[in-house]
Parts: sequence; C-alpha cells; structure tokens
Amino acid sequence: MRPPVNQSATSLVESAYEQIRRRILDNVWPPGHNALEHEVAADLGMSRTPVREALMRLQNEGLLEVIPRHGVRVLPVSGVDMQEIYQVLTALECMAAELLAARKPGVKELAPLVDATKAMGKALKADDLDAWAVADERFHQDLLDLAGNRHLRATVLNYWDRTHRARMFSLRLRPKPVNSTKEHMQMVERLLAGDAEGAARVTRAHRERARHELVAIFERFKLAQM
Repeated sequence: MRPPVNQSATSLVESAYEQIRRRILDNVWPPGHNALEHEVAADLGMSRTPVREALMRLQNEGLLEVIPRHGVRVLPVSGVDMQEIYQVLTALECMAAELLAARKPGVKELAPLVDATKAMGKALKADDLDAWAVADERFHQDLLDLAGNRHLRATVLNYWDRTHRARMFSLRLRPKPVNSTKEHMQMVERLLAGDAEGAARVTRAHRERARHELVAIFERFKLAQM
C-alpha cells in the first residue's frame, strides 16, 4: 500500500515552484542570477525542504542549475538555443493546428482564439506591449488546449518557458507586432474552414517570422545569450 500523500507538503512544493518559476520567466531573476538555497527559502518564507524539491524540478525543466553547496544559477538562453527551440515549437504547434482544424471546429469553440486576438489588437492600439504579450500567450495556450493532445501540450509548454524570457526581454527591441494579430486571424479563418494544411501553413509562417526577428536581435546587439 502506498503511503498517504501529505497535501500540505505537496502544496508548499507547488507554491515554491510557481513563485521561483515566475521570477525566472519575468526576468526578476535574470540569466546568471545566483542564489543560495537558504536565501531562497527565507525569501519565500518556507523551510528548505519544499524549496529544494521545487529547485530540482526547475533544474529538470532546464531553467536553472543546482550547484551543490553553491546554491542555484539561472541558466541563460543562447541564439542557438532559440533557433533550435523555435524549430521544435513550430513543428508541434503546426501539428496542434492540424489536429484542431481536422475536427472542423465551430465559431463557439474557437471563441477563445478570437477573443485573444481582439485583445492583442486592443493592446496595440493602446500601445500596451505587456498586455499584448499576455493576449498573445493566451492565444497560443488556447490553441494547444483546443487541439486536445495532452502530451503535445505538455511538451510545448516545457519549451515555452525557455522562450518566454527571451521574448519578454526583446519585446521592445522588435518591430511593433502588428503582423502577429493579422496572422492569428488568418489562423482562425483556416481553422473555421477545416483547412488543416492551411492552418499549419499559417502557423509555420507565423512562428518562423517570430524566430527570425528574435535571432536578428541576438545578432544586431551581438548577444551571446539572454
């Protein structure tokens, strides 16, 4: 018989994980940031046990490195990392678009994608790039949810964490993202038409354009990593 799960301990680990992960993704802890385990625990107001488990989980996801007796270091993302990760994201999101289009979804089912796209347009009119980024992320998450493949979704989100920091870092260094909103609407149109090939084609062009823009920033500012 398996021992009963300590829900309180599980909740503490999950809380530590989410708080540390959010700091990394939002660049509160930038690439190269170092911290000792007991400092992290004190900062979160927790004991070291749940913090240690959360840090190991984040290490497995590639966001940080646990260095015995020296704490943790937030791992940077290089231009090569971005190239390779975007290639993976492009392939998997194209598959998600194909799966969804093949179901021939209706207007009601695709409403979350339309709402997210409208929010992107509204944010651009207000010149609020942070709100635009939130809406853009919501669109891609909803696409994965609607595709209905749990394993595909989990894989994409694992890589997504590593691109999020670079995207937020470069948000104001890239051209204003007017094309993204148009491409999202084109994607919705192909999905409504049940056009799996067209939906994948638009998704691929959308992701490849974003990849080129991000890699260009690495090259223009001669960044080895971010």
